[in-house]
Amino acid sequence: MIQIRPIERRDNAAIERIVRECLIEFGGNREGLAWADASLHDLYTYYNSAENRAYWIVEADGQVLGGCGIAAFDDAQKICELQKMYLSSSIRGQGAAAQLLERALAFAKQHYRKCYLETLLTMEAAGRFYTKHRFSRMDGPLAGSEHYACDAWYIRDLHN
Repeated sequence: MIQIRPIERRDNAAIERIVRECLIEFGGNREGLAWADASLHDLYTYYNSAENRAYWIVEADGQVLGGCGIAAFDDAQKICELQKMYLSSSIRGQGAAAQLLERALAFAKQHYRKCYLETLLTMEAAGRFYTKHRFSRMDGPLAGSEHYACDAWYIRDLHN
């Protein structure tokens, strides 16, 4: 049985490994993507350093299997970003992603009006997943994007 819980310091290495493995799998191991994020090795500190950020871990039988975070994208417009939502291949297709997203969006709704995300077209299942969960595909990134190598962008109104 899976458990979704807030990130702990001890999760840093496992979640970094999962993010990197997924990025390699989908051709995202390059500059301009999460691969090069300075905080990737210490997500615990990054997500726990502000009230409007959080990161959740998917765990089963004591093993970290993935996670995702919410952080501000544009405070002035009250837009957050769904960040680093990656799951090990062993847990994909078992409902963990939906549970993780539900937890993240419940948190996001308390602080933001909209939720934005950036991903890769090579992550086809992710695109279908986000569309299924009421994210709308955009023609391009929002201004201020740091993941300039992404080629698929989505947004969702959190209060509709």
